[in-house]
Amino acid sequence: MERILPFTEEHHQFREMARKFFETEVKPHHETWEKNHIVPKEVWRKAGENGLLCPDVPTEYGGSGADFLYNIIIIEESSRVGNSGFFISLHNDVIAPYISTYANDEQKKRWLPKCASGESILAVAMTEPGAGSDLKSLRTSAVDKGDHFVVNGQKTFISNGQLADLIITAVKHDNGTISLVMIEEGMKGFERGRNLDKIGLKAQDTSELYFNDVIVPKTNLIGKQGQGFRYLMQKLAQERLVLAVAAVEATRLVQTITLQYIKERKAFGQKIGSFQNTKFKMAEMATELEMAQVFCDKVVMEHMKGENTTAEASMCKWYSTEMQKRHTDECLQFFGGYGYMMEYPIARAYLDARIQTIYAGTTEIMKEIIGRSLGL
Repeated sequence: MERILPFTEEHHQFREMARKFFETEVKPHHETWEKNHIVPKEVWRKAGENGLLCPDVPTEYGGSGADFLYNIIIIEESSRVGNSGFFISLHNDVIAPYISTYANDEQKKRWLPKCASGESILAVAMTEPGAGSDLKSLRTSAVDKGDHFVVNGQKTFISNGQLADLIITAVKHDNGTISLVMIEEGMKGFERGRNLDKIGLKAQDTSELYFNDVIVPKTNLIGKQGQGFRYLMQKLAQERLVLAVAAVEATRLVQTITLQYIKERKAFGQKIGSFQNTKFKMAEMATELEMAQVFCDKVVMEHMKGENTTAEASMCKWYSTEMQKRHTDECLQFFGGYGYMMEYPIARAYLDARIQTIYAGTTEIMKEIIGRSLGL
């Protein structure tokens, strides 16, 4: 099916380059990364050399000044090879935009070029042990000391937590307002906890972070003091939209490897794919996938036009990620006992899919946002 997104010849050429990168620099190494529970920093630098980091960042700050479709291509090619360890979209599409949008010129010049080259890896620290989706309940404090803040607190479930050099951190002031400050590698009192042991995303580092009297200069305050909650809310729509894009492509991969299997595997003297139940299930899933693709593409176009897509992005996120989870489960069933073996890609896809309906706002939170948009 032809996409509705306005991809040009330049976009297609970029896709070919991105596809080659993920096929050669990510796919062959992913199993090793899963065993090590971390991705080497070298792959980040290689991605930077190939122009795959922060492509939409203006050229004066080290990016390519490209349109958002280049970001979409990177997400799709990453998901196409089953990459769940090298969290490039988090860096490009979720965290870098906070700097591009809210940081001042000096901060952009200080941070963005290294983000685009892969020398600096980004993380964002919002979630705390007692505050997940409810950001207003966060407790990490930032006491104003004139020219600096003293930050104390703890964060958890922080993606890129072990690798990150720059961590945008949500902190609360005495008056209850929230700000975003940049915690940098090497700041005294900043400590990383353990690399958390997850049921999926084994190659991706997810960590606890601790801040013990960390002195953060006011020059690391992003945007205006007390405006952090508003900034977070404004950027969450894009985060949810890119997760939906990734979920659609991950679902396509699952269907592709399943189709290949059921066309070859036999049971009771005939190929599994010839059974009516198999045909009907695959037909249903193929239809849902194409519908999700079209809707996500539509919302991407609206997002690129600068339209408010808060509710639509939430629709994309909950539907696409629930679809990914459901389809991966259905497809695994066709593999029988082999689907339960980690040597089969469907098994890892099954484990990796489970987090999709949780992070960046649970399915329940997405439905709450949509319900509010309906006046309920």
